[in-house]
Amino acid sequence: MTRPLSSYVLDRWFVPEEGLADIPSAIDGRIVARASTLGIDMAAVVHHGRTVGGPALRAMTFHERADRLRALAAHLSAHKDALAALAAETGATRRDNVFDIDGGIGTLFAYASRGRRELPAERFVVEGGTEPLSKDGSFLGLHVMTPLRGVAVHVNAFNFPCWGMLEKLAPALLAGVPVITKPATATAYVAEAVMRLIVEADLLPKGALQFLCGAAGTLLDHLTGQDVLSFTGSAATSRALRDHPAVSRHAVRFIAERDSLNTAVLGPDAVAGTPEFDLFVKEVVREMTVKAGQKCTAIRRVIVPRAQEAAVIGALAKQLSAVAIGDPRREDVRMGPLASLSQRAATRVAVREIAREAEIVFGDPDSVAIVGGDAAAGAFMGPVLLRCPDPLRAVAPHAVEAFGPVATVMAYDDLDDAVTLVAKGEGSLVASVVTADDGHADALVFGIAAHHGRVHVLDRDSAKASTGHGSPIPGLVHGGPGRAGGGEELGGLRGVFHYLQRTAIQGSPRRLSALTRTWLPGAPAAVTAEHPFRRDFDALAVGDTVETPSRTITVADIEHFAGFTGDTFYAHMDEDAAAANPFFPGRVAHGYLILSFAAGLFVDPAPGPLLANYGLDALRFLKPVSPGDAIRVRLTVKHKQPARKPEYGEVRWDVEVFNQDGDTVARYDLLTMSARTGAAPAA
Repeated sequence: MTRPLSSYVLDRWFVPEEGLADIPSAIDGRIVARASTLGIDMAAVVHHGRTVGGPALRAMTFHERADRLRALAAHLSAHKDALAALAAETGATRRDNVFDIDGGIGTLFAYASRGRRELPAERFVVEGGTEPLSKDGSFLGLHVMTPLRGVAVHVNAFNFPCWGMLEKLAPALLAGVPVITKPATATAYVAEAVMRLIVEADLLPKGALQFLCGAAGTLLDHLTGQDVLSFTGSAATSRALRDHPAVSRHAVRFIAERDSLNTAVLGPDAVAGTPEFDLFVKEVVREMTVKAGQKCTAIRRVIVPRAQEAAVIGALAKQLSAVAIGDPRREDVRMGPLASLSQRAATRVAVREIAREAEIVFGDPDSVAIVGGDAAAGAFMGPVLLRCPDPLRAVAPHAVEAFGPVATVMAYDDLDDAVTLVAKGEGSLVASVVTADDGHADALVFGIAAHHGRVHVLDRDSAKASTGHGSPIPGLVHGGPGRAGGGEELGGLRGVFHYLQRTAIQGSPRRLSALTRTWLPGAPAAVTAEHPFRRDFDALAVGDTVETPSRTITVADIEHFAGFTGDTFYAHMDEDAAAANPFFPGRVAHGYLILSFAAGLFVDPAPGPLLANYGLDALRFLKPVSPGDAIRVRLTVKHKQPARKPEYGEVRWDVEVFNQDGDTVARYDLLTMSARTGAAPAA
């Protein structure tokens, strides 16, 4: 008998014995798995995440969590072929799995890298700068972000059983919030296989990740204001989740990605025979056929200049007719079946609704020729292209999503009409604008941006490197307003911040410096007898300071610097011209001369633990330095954190340059690498 799928809860596998629902293969209708969550104590699942997984994750730094994600991604990468073979039963072809399996693992790698590169080696994030709250600087405010003390419940869609799960859990686990993930039942056997690999890897703390294979049951009843609910799927289910009594009563953070009638707009300049016309047709065909059109980002509305409507329909029909449909395991098959018979039935119903205000110009929703598979028992459906003759007055083509290989062509007369047609979709995840004309691109992009989470601009210059209309990118927002759900996923650290609480903290500079492990102006700065450059990373303390003697700037210094560097800008060389500049009192020193002389004042020249200077941040020249002025420097350890390699650490120094009157003339952060105990000193 076909085995029942297991849930992973309370750090063990739960094998259901009752209430099992059959899951058929999309290829031939065979029952490939059964699923149920009957018998699982949902209250215990939530409690376990909060009390076991949460504390374990919060005890780790962002960098430690990022390292676990990277190792997990590497482990999954070694099993991609096995996952792909299983995913074929869902209708996924080899190219479909590039989006789902490779894309999901790639998202893990991406968040691991961002966590290491963009987040501190801490358990909190300081967001932005300080806010002065007193005239004398003795009282400040700032914002910190800390992990929520609840769980993240992820309810995923059937179309991406791997990517859909991994793109949600990566930012949540990086944030330090335990996850309870529930795949859609129709393709849950792929998600379960991914989960078994995750458990096998043994890289996550106990309670950090739990997996429900089947119905959610009473899960949502136990959510509170410290929890997050993230959903991908239909608008109807989204509303039901959002309006759940516990979700609304406790103001549970809710992230939704739902129905989206995404568009591709062809610019008036992109006539038949241009590269942009060909790119447009190729993009639409790809989005109609990858995953059999079962993508939340797939192109549903094809908006074209009226003069190009017939040419676009002809070109699309020609390319769609060449798409081989059938068993996705075959090398000659380009498009597999839909995920289930019920999904095919829903898509056919949607096509009939759209067809009340449009005509089918290619394909037959009720008949398809296939290569391999079972046409009767499998969920096969060929591409269907419709044409809407009056799109400005039509309703269904802008309101009904046929979640399959279906798109509707709509013609516009001018760019204002095109923008209006796009807006009739009432909010989408993504739109593509295909044009080589700057004016057309400007009018379309800024005309439709407010209705989208992402706008993909395609032309001959970007075509080779473009990631495509339908590919969410970890570093860019995935979500959209209105009909698309109003949520945002991914987007780099934005995805992580959904799981953190932003809190304003007020206090003295000393107190806030201690809390944030970052020296702030006004906090104590201990001038050390030993130059901080002589101390290795572990011996350095935040607040360690060097105050240098002064150096007087002369005209000879300025002219030598100008001759040596070639920077003979008039403000440094011509007294009268400089005096005519409202920003200068006369000839002034080069800004980079000030930086160079400042380094000369604070650098300790002998070999030692300081290994390298790798950058400057937030450089500002605040007051001009004239010949005869004397500058001095205060150099303070502002922040320190371990680097990826154990041999050294990263140190951020606050550098403030003063003149003889005590006025600040320049300020910046200096970034260095310092050796750790036992590392060889710099040569």
